[in-house]
Amino acid sequence: MSGSAVLILGAGSDMARALAHKYASAGHDIQLAARQVQRLAPDQADIALRHGVTVSLHEFDVLDLGAHPGFVQGLPSLPDIAICAVGLMGQQSESQTDMQKAALVMRSNFEGPACILGLLANAFEQRGHGVLVGIASVAGLRGRGSNYVYGASKAGFVAFLSGLRNRLARGPVHVLTVLPGFVNTKMTEGMALPQRLVAQPSDVAKAVFAATQKRREVIYVKPVWRLIMAIICALPERVFKKTNL
Repeated sequence: MSGSAVLILGAGSDMARALAHKYASAGHDIQLAARQVQRLAPDQADIALRHGVTVSLHEFDVLDLGAHPGFVQGLPSLPDIAICAVGLMGQQSESQTDMQKAALVMRSNFEGPACILGLLANAFEQRGHGVLVGIASVAGLRGRGSNYVYGASKAGFVAFLSGLRNRLARGPVHVLTVLPGFVNTKMTEGMALPQRLVAQPSDVAKAVFAATQKRREVIYVKPVWRLIMAIICALPERVFKKTNL
């Protein structure tokens, strides 16, 4: 796969930058897509110079569904791997009282990412190969009082990726769901998190890169999250309601 193109949607995030460097270091050309994408010109130059690959910038708004087809058609080439790192956590206290903010969180994490990956899936299927990667969240595996709007949006995305993988299972297009857990990024800055459960953006990049090479289907960046979420999901509702999650 060395030399093939990797498209990164939501390329301005810490995880996205780590992913871009990881794939570029393996010889992949990189397509960076984000809103106000010209702000990523320093990253474009750094990745290209450091890894000797072609890096292109593409304006992309995940919420502008009508512009998605033109965005895909405007890429210099249809990528071999497309990674959706788009995400918006928002504040639960705001999302539960301001429905516009709640809708923005849900559209940013589910509607927009699902629609662009669905469009790319059709293009990959028609071409005959490709890998789709969705950065989801363990928050989508069970609704918790502390972040249920964000969690619900990620739950929708997890279900979409699972269904898309099932639909494409007999063909040449592969779908990977990534469940990072806590990651040390701007999104989690200031949060009191148990450090043993916190991954670095570079950890996510390494895990995703390895998983796409091995055609894994669902990965937890830190394996301990698989056990944690198995316990949380197994709690009876009457018990779960008494927790402070």
